Amino acid sequence: MDIIEDLKWRGSIKQTTDESGLANLLKHKKISLYVGVDPTAKSIHIGNLIPLTILKRFQNAGHRPVIVVGGGTGMIGDPSGKASERKLLPKDVFDENVSRITKQMTRLFGKDGFEIVNNYDWLSKLDLISFLRDYGKLFSINVMLKRDVVASRLQAGISFTEFTYQILQAIDFYTLFKEKAVQLQVGGADQYGNISSGVELIHKLVGPDTEAFGLTVPLLLKSDGTKFGKSVGGAIWLDPEFLSPYEFYQFFYNQTDADVVKLLKIFTFLNREEIEELADKVKNEPEKREAQRRLAEEVTKFVHGQTAVEEAEKISRILFNGDVENLTASQVAVAFSGVPTIEVADQKTDIVELLVKDKVIEKSRRQAREDLKNGAITINGEKISNVNKVIDPTEKFDGRFIIIRRGKKKYFLAKVQ
Repeated sequence: MDIIEDLKWRGSIKQTTDESGLANLLKHKKISLYVGVDPTAKSIHIGNLIPLTILKRFQNAGHRPVIVVGGGTGMIGDPSGKASERKLLPKDVFDENVSRITKQMTRLFGKDGFEIVNNYDWLSKLDLISFLRDYGKLFSINVMLKRDVVASRLQAGISFTEFTYQILQAIDFYTLFKEKAVQLQVGGADQYGNISSGVELIHKLVGPDTEAFGLTVPLLLKSDGTKFGKSVGGAIWLDPEFLSPYEFYQFFYNQTDADVVKLLKIFTFLNREEIEELADKVKNEPEKREAQRRLAEEVTKFVHGQTAVEEAEKISRILFNGDVENLTASQVAVAFSGVPTIEVADQKTDIVELLVKDKVIEKSRRQAREDLKNGAITINGEKISNVNKVIDPTEKFDGRFIIIRRGKKKYFLAKVQ
């Protein structure tokens, strides 16, 4: 199966500007291709990972990926998928974001056979007269108004600044084609108009038969029709500072049977035979969650590395077995970041007082005593039934935490101040 057919089987292609032309090109040569990344946040999120995964597939097949960090276009604001104008951020904020995202890209693609560039390097050198004469003259307002990205904003309003964004992105593609022989741009479905503008610009400036192509990925929806990539806590970030590898792993492990095979195709580099084998296990042995485990392993390894996978699986095993006393303080901070939390002083305290603190764990002293007598309370992995037990907050986990479990599954965390 060639790479285009493989991407189609995986459900990773929404549109191409010329599928047969691209397929023919890939049969005869290794190409350079690019994905643009918008540095308006300090980290990319899981939605950005879909086109980047395609880029990685091309890299694995011997092609040469290029990442364009939008240090220039990001300062203008991409109107794609936005109902209103973006708030423009200061340049120093963008510079920090560019630096952080560059590190994330290096972690995904390595240092060999891969290049990161910043479009600020060429767009910042473009003066207004040159922009209008050399490029603006080649774009029809009539065509630009029909692009989805602009048409969707006409009623609410769009500034001239954001209106010109598609020209700037087209200049990116032309610059990369001319200087780095890039022949393919990959992006999200909402980027098709911008990508097409780049292909058309190359055809106008270089020649109508020039081999330059665009490919977009579909918007990924879950089986219930909702957008994939959000959690209760917000976006699924790729930077471990904003979302721990353990939480990242758990996000994928917790996917439903209805979605897991689709996600295996899109986000992992497993071959067709391996994925079909996992699909059979979903159908015949769903209780084992083998497909979800493999999905979580593969995507976490790609984004955070094998060590992060091993750490996430270690924490998962400990929590499943209830052996929380074997966790380190740093693992506790990660594993229990989303549970109900209270704050306690670093002094010994009566267990009932601990349980009724802020009424987060128990609503009353009577209920606390009853749960203790019934053996429903576990402190730091030890079942407590003595209602007069005194708890030393500094005894475990470097004196930073107390882990409380009520019943079999309900966890709480006390942070020691």
